[in-house]
Amino acid sequence: MKITHAQKLELYEKGFVHIPGAVPSVMVDAAVKAINHAFGNGIDPARTIDFQVRSFCPELRQAPVITDLYNRTPVKELAESMIGAGKVNPVTTGRIAVRFPLLDDPPPALRPHLDGRYSPHNGVPKGELYSFTLLVGIALSEVTSDYAGNLVALPGTHRLFEQYFLENGTDFMTRDDRVETLPLEMPQPQMMTARPGDAFLVHYQVAHAAAPNISPHPRYAIYFRLRYVDHKAQLFETLTDIWLEWNGMHEIAAQRGEPFQAP
Repeated sequence: MKITHAQKLELYEKGFVHIPGAVPSVMVDAAVKAINHAFGNGIDPARTIDFQVRSFCPELRQAPVITDLYNRTPVKELAESMIGAGKVNPVTTGRIAVRFPLLDDPPPALRPHLDGRYSPHNGVPKGELYSFTLLVGIALSEVTSDYAGNLVALPGTHRLFEQYFLENGTDFMTRDDRVETLPLEMPQPQMMTARPGDAFLVHYQVAHAAAPNISPHPRYAIYFRLRYVDHKAQLFETLTDIWLEWNGMHEIAAQRGEPFQAP
């Protein structure tokens, strides 16, 4: 499986792209089986918030049945075709994201955000930024309607934030007052549908959320946070130059007449 030029253009413009059928069903089934087996052993109610914010089944996060969804499937090559072959730090852990059905009617409001900023439960220290380059999502269950735990992304917000940070600085990303939004006019959120094995590639700087799940079924997904090999040394530069770490996108940027700094 190769990334197409049309898919690269979609990610370039919108900040994300949906890749159908990227992971074999046998690997999806094995991951779901392992997660359900872990759930069968019980979930500590006292850790519910931690599970929702960080990961369910933390004992499985580094297990091959989870990490192989990236490391031993076409998803790895797809991601590296964007960032650069051999330019991604090794992926050793995944986030097991489950959205259980809610009884709320109407559903709660969406809360789009950027990852890696401080919150009381996500493990990011105050004043620090745990950013990354590319978010990879793997759907493990079917999502066929809105408000079913969908991955939600706001198209083009990678560019909106880039311009804001260029004009106003990047202090927002390390503030600890939990202000989640900026004074920007945001585009309409897009709720993604998916089949098991579909992949989503999402630029770090795209505002995103998980839709509330008012469907009858839990939504299962795995997320991997990919970092360019030198990401730690250029955390804040990437906020004002969104293609800095995307070697595979520089040709498109050049064709569009947009400057970039080679890493």
